[in-house]
Amino acid sequence: MEALAKAAQNPDFPAEIVVVISNNPDAGGIAKAQKLDIDVEVIDHRAFKSRKSFEKVLDQTLRDYDVDLVCNAGFMRLLTPYFVNRWLGRQLNIHPSLLPKYKGLQTHQRALDADEKEHGCTVHYVSEGMDEGETIGQATVPVKEGDTPETLASRVLVQEHILYPKVLQQVAQELRR
Repeated sequence: MEALAKAAQNPDFPAEIVVVISNNPDAGGIAKAQKLDIDVEVIDHRAFKSRKSFEKVLDQTLRDYDVDLVCNAGFMRLLTPYFVNRWLGRQLNIHPSLLPKYKGLQTHQRALDADEKEHGCTVHYVSEGMDEGETIGQATVPVKEGDTPETLASRVLVQEHILYPKVLQQVAQELRR
């Protein structure tokens, strides 16, 4: 989130971050967004009886802010077809693997267990299937001798912070056409 917000501070960047929405009231991104003078909305999913009721409020909040494109960053909940289809083609996600490999969690450990020679991250459109949407961009890092999930994750994270703003720029430019 912070990498996207900082990229958007450039006057030539084709997107503006109008709101950061968190489903976790303790998320570190809240303070970061406030420090960058970005509006923040907290919609705690635990306060809702169903996923759909949570997603209706999430959807309405995005519409209230006149959002054109949703960028998931650190959002660790599966979204229902209701929400996904309302934002289809207008919702991006970043995932810490070279999709279609290693959908879901523990991607770094799984890459190490498979003795991969390279690993990385993927920005993709969100679809109904977990981490199955169309790939927009990827970045790779080598898997080094002696890597742990943590050392590998730290190198992937550097690439995530480079890749996601580039992909957002590309998608936002395409939306403007």
